[in-house]
Amino acid sequence: MTYTNEQVSHLVEGTLDWDTTFRMLSMPKDNERFGQYLAALQSKVSFKDRIVLPLSPHMYIVQSAKTKQWVIKCDCGHEFCDYTDNWKMHALIHVRDTEEAMAEIYPKLMAPDTNWQVYREYFCPTCGVMHDVEAPTPWYPVIHDFEPDIEAFYKDWVGLPVPERAA
Repeated sequence: MTYTNEQVSHLVEGTLDWDTTFRMLSMPKDNERFGQYLAALQSKVSFKDRIVLPLSPHMYIVQSAKTKQWVIKCDCGHEFCDYTDNWKMHALIHVRDTEEAMAEIYPKLMAPDTNWQVYREYFCPTCGVMHDVEAPTPWYPVIHDFEPDIEAFYKDWVGLPVPERAA
């Protein structure tokens, strides 16, 4: 079954009625769905760079309109880095590593021991949206979530032409 661009846009916005949402989730995806999804995401942002792959609700891998490079970008337009780099190293980081900082989240006596666990919150330096939270041990390095194989994804999964990029 195919869905309209309007229905996919409502799905992205979270305003699609439950029956249609349930049908969309239950049925195999049609060939046009990923393209419709990208178009719905693209309509929500003000930048001209082409969205290649969404990473999170407010973050994308985009094809830079200027350089044709694939970069990670926030929906406010802030460019973090090349898509192969760890974007978290270019974000604002707030580390909750004290009992007082954890008390802002947890009730008294229910917070983790900060000798064994801290919270790292990653924010966009431009708009301040929180993109991720990690809960590692204090000495653990910043986690690089993943580096997608965009070429394989486009060729083998969605059947669309791979977006052009500069070498």
